[in-house]
Amino acid sequence: MENKHKAVLLMLVSSLAFAGSAAAVKLSGDLPVFEKVFFRNILAVLIAYVTILRKGDRLWGEKKNRAVLFFRSLLGVMGMALYFYAIRHLYLADSAILHKLFPFFVTIFAAVFLKEKLTKIQVPGMIIAFLASMLIIKPQFDYRILPALAGFGTALLSGATYTMVRYLRNKESPATIVFFFSFTSLILLTPFLLLDFAMPNREQWIYLLMIGVFAAAGQFSLTYAYRYGKASEIAVYNYVNILFAALLGFLIWQEIPDILSIIGGIIIIGISIIIFYYNSKHKTD
Repeated sequence: MENKHKAVLLMLVSSLAFAGSAAAVKLSGDLPVFEKVFFRNILAVLIAYVTILRKGDRLWGEKKNRAVLFFRSLLGVMGMALYFYAIRHLYLADSAILHKLFPFFVTIFAAVFLKEKLTKIQVPGMIIAFLASMLIIKPQFDYRILPALAGFGTALLSGATYTMVRYLRNKESPATIVFFFSFTSLILLTPFLLLDFAMPNREQWIYLLMIGVFAAAGQFSLTYAYRYGKASEIAVYNYVNILFAALLGFLIWQEIPDILSIIGGIIIIGISIIIFYYNSKHKTD
């Protein structure tokens, strides 16, 4: 099998695994959000720790990078908590679509903080995507808007964390970044876990395990996909995750997003694909 085909297959596996992890979050029911995030990171910290030992990477990163590593971890925990809250209260497809707004925020933050140049199609594309997200959020002046706002907040915080990862990419290894994030998450979440711990039943323990297993499988598949293929050729397959989420939502909970959400999702995916192919075609480096 050619490397490009391997990369595409791994991207599809990654998208399915992440959709499975999100479904497990929803299936775990009314357990506290911070409890779900805590167990989600236990497996990640173990895998990252073993990887660091095998490769001889730095466990805590260089001293000069630790402030960025910590801030990335703090925002990452907040973003994951918001995402899990959104998954619990929204249709799986809607939460996935809102989360996939994060590349637009990466573009904004990278332009502001990393001085990366915007292409002429990105600004109008981002405006259209944000307007389309309103079709999913459906602004209203009561508590019912909170889950959708949480999903939007997830994209904002994910955009910030991915921008910091981009800043760190040539300074720290991926395993160090993952370990620092996962370990810091466990420390930050422990007080919340102790204050509001709910003993999972047998089924919930299984779903908590599935959250971590599927998330780890998704992350490893994604990592190897980028090893076999170029980002400019395979990154667009990330959006298949929305289709898998919609399928799982329908099969498990008979979820069918309303027409406004479907239109908003199509616009966001369409704009993302257009910008992706435009940037790939006009890439100069």
